[in-house]
Amino acid sequence: GAYATARAFHEAYGVRSVVIAGVATGPVQYSNIVDLRVHADMSERSALVGIVRTIAAEQPGAAHLVLASADWLVEELIAIRDQVADVVTIPYADRSVIENASDKAIVMKVCRELGIPHPATQVVIPGVDAVDLAQVTYPAIVKPASTSAAHAVSYPGQAKVHTVNSADELTALLAVMASAHMRGEVLIQEMIPGNDDSMAAVNVFIGPQGDVRFAQMGRVLLEEHTPSALGNSVAQITVDASADAGARAVIDDVLRLLRELTMTGFANIDLKRDEAGVYRLFEINPRVGRSGYAVTASGYNVAEMYVQAFLEEQVVSAPVIGTREHLFTVVPVPLVAKYAPAARQRLSRLRRSKAITNPLLYRHERNPRRWLYIASAMVNYVRKFRAHHPLSKESQRRVG
Repeated sequence: GAYATARAFHEAYGVRSVVIAGVATGPVQYSNIVDLRVHADMSERSALVGIVRTIAAEQPGAAHLVLASADWLVEELIAIRDQVADVVTIPYADRSVIENASDKAIVMKVCRELGIPHPATQVVIPGVDAVDLAQVTYPAIVKPASTSAAHAVSYPGQAKVHTVNSADELTALLAVMASAHMRGEVLIQEMIPGNDDSMAAVNVFIGPQGDVRFAQMGRVLLEEHTPSALGNSVAQITVDASADAGARAVIDDVLRLLRELTMTGFANIDLKRDEAGVYRLFEINPRVGRSGYAVTASGYNVAEMYVQAFLEEQVVSAPVIGTREHLFTVVPVPLVAKYAPAARQRLSRLRRSKAITNPLLYRHERNPRRWLYIASAMVNYVRKFRAHHPLSKESQRRVG
């Protein structure tokens, strides 16, 4: 995600972005467009303040934007904003707004109040609240309401999203969470059947005054299936909402929700199509994630949106609704074709029109060590999908 955002700024303005990280990782290491600064203490707020101020002082006459590539880092930046506001701009909403938008329990509550389709949801605190087992259908989904709260705990079998198949499994999982001192709320939700291509995402950019500037829907083709990254989109095609009434209706629902939450900045919203063809809203990610580059790849540069809204304070008369079809992928295209066979004709059409982008494959990169990393990362994706994707498991069972 950090690399993809840095690429957007390089494409728009030709600048190298400073990436502050706890460790050096492949996408940003040895990059021509990234100035990587490794600070093991960046999770300490006092240290983060010093790091940000030191970097800003290197170019005292320039305007600086500071963005986060993880939900918990968004909260850290907001916490130090007042201490660095004289040297940098941190373009996020107030703490209460971000906390509400990041809290899946609150999002589900607001969806219910606004009549926006969402999964049936029960919210509990492990070890504190009793579960109404009679209202749970199996298999069921169990996940923390706050990604940041989950980041602070560790327990055996921990995953971003859990699937339980019985009341006994549900009770046992909640007990494990309680023993790990999970004090935040946990969602128990109905499972919406469907494969990866039932998923969708809406990306929205809202100016600091609450003015919607951009909205686009993307239909997912492929997701990760490893436990720690389950549900992360690795391939999606952006939609022409001007020719798709269903997509425009979904975007309108998302905008109603974001207005109710008084959200500003960039927001990524995950949805899934149910068996009746209705998209159910799952969660809001209040930042540019890795798949947020789908917006830039399709011709609407996110870096320009940030600069125009938060630095130049440009006024817009009406929001731009995305109309360009483009494939965003961080995995090899043949891998997408293998695990999303229904999309092969569309992939061929997009390839012919040169409307396919992997943000990691950037022509301005020159360091052989980085390209070696990219090659190994692509091979590793092949291995991960072979080990974890349901189609591979079914094939293995048939062979067995």
